[in-house]
Amino acid sequence: MNTLRRALAPSLALSLAVLAACSAPTPSVRNPAALDEGQTYAPVIDPADFSHPLANDYFPLDPGLTTVFEGGGERVEVTVTSETKVIMGVTTTVITDQVTVGGDLKEDTLDWYAADNFGNVWYFGEQTAEYENGEVSTTEGSWEAGVDGALPGIIMLADPRIGETYRQEFYAGQAEDVARVYARDESITVPKDTYDLVLVTEDWSLLTPDVHERKWYAPNIGVVFEETISGGSGTLSLIDAVRH
Repeated sequence: MNTLRRALAPSLALSLAVLAACSAPTPSVRNPAALDEGQTYAPVIDPADFSHPLANDYFPLDPGLTTVFEGGGERVEVTVTSETKVIMGVTTTVITDQVTVGGDLKEDTLDWYAADNFGNVWYFGEQTAEYENGEVSTTEGSWEAGVDGALPGIIMLADPRIGETYRQEFYAGQAEDVARVYARDESITVPKDTYDLVLVTEDWSLLTPDVHERKWYAPNIGVVFEETISGGSGTLSLIDAVRH
């Protein structure tokens, strides 16, 4: 590991944190999607809290950003579109996520995200379809916040702190992914590039608690690497990132 880069990273991270603290409004709840299995999950969604969204460097919602990943024989292409969808009174950004194997489409998903005024990025649901022989085989896994009891979660906290755990989504018995902040200020090299100030989360579903994966998020890019660490195996690495 580059010793100089390791030495500079904490001070740069501190500078970024100070700047963010000075510019961002203070939320009434620091972790509004906190996981507390002893309590009913009931996040407060007020469209006014999304009226002046604050960008989150670890999960940018810049239209035209496309990231491409490969691993396990799959190719995954994720694009932040200029399209929007209003959910629970909040204007969300539509992100497309397509999985291909050998050039054949296997999964095609529309995800809906929105940043709030404090810099949290919320996940409002997805419309997904899996394909076999060019035909849709199932749309299982689709859900929308505000419909049939489903509620949004947070995909990236405004100020993630090691050990914090939060719900990423909630549709009882169908979509119950959660994440915990595992590490900060890491460095990682993937086929696309080397990234510093990387945030690492550990993700799992309360429906399949034995399967855990870790995700590495780089500033201004988002996810750059994923690895299943228990209940299976496999990795997904960033090979390209372009802005149209």
